[in-house]
Amino acid sequence: MYALRTLLTRLLNLLAGCSFLVMVSLTCWQVFTRYILENPSSWSEELVSCMFAWMSLLGASIVTSERGHMNIPILADMARPGLRKLLRCLGEAIAFLFSLVILVFGGTQITKLAMGQMTSSLGVPIGVFYGILPLCGVLNLVFTLTNIIHILKNTEAA
Repeated sequence: MYALRTLLTRLLNLLAGCSFLVMVSLTCWQVFTRYILENPSSWSEELVSCMFAWMSLLGASIVTSERGHMNIPILADMARPGLRKLLRCLGEAIAFLFSLVILVFGGTQITKLAMGQMTSSLGVPIGVFYGILPLCGVLNLVFTLTNIIHILKNTEAA
């Protein structure tokens, strides 16, 4: 399981980095076309918005894989090791449920719904851009499960 998490995290880092590079390149292209050519590029603005959303969601999945998501550890840190494990597993279970309901289920619903709508400049179904939601949701499910397994196997304070 650890090897799978490491492989997926590396892949996500690469994809998020590529998304960032595309976003920076397209933003430079926008500036060039607007101020130098005096003919602004409308399609690049739509694509930058999409790349920003994708980069953010891929980054959120990376954070989930590294158990770096937001938490308030004061209660867990004061608890006995057994209760500490339980609280940390509970935090991962909440992240699992959020990913399942909001990202996978809700993301699939909104992706299907938006497939009938086209972007104004690119002419691509908007659902294509929303497809990252269920994908990152599934990745988060995998990561939270591997995190729970790691917490339970760890004999230390987790």
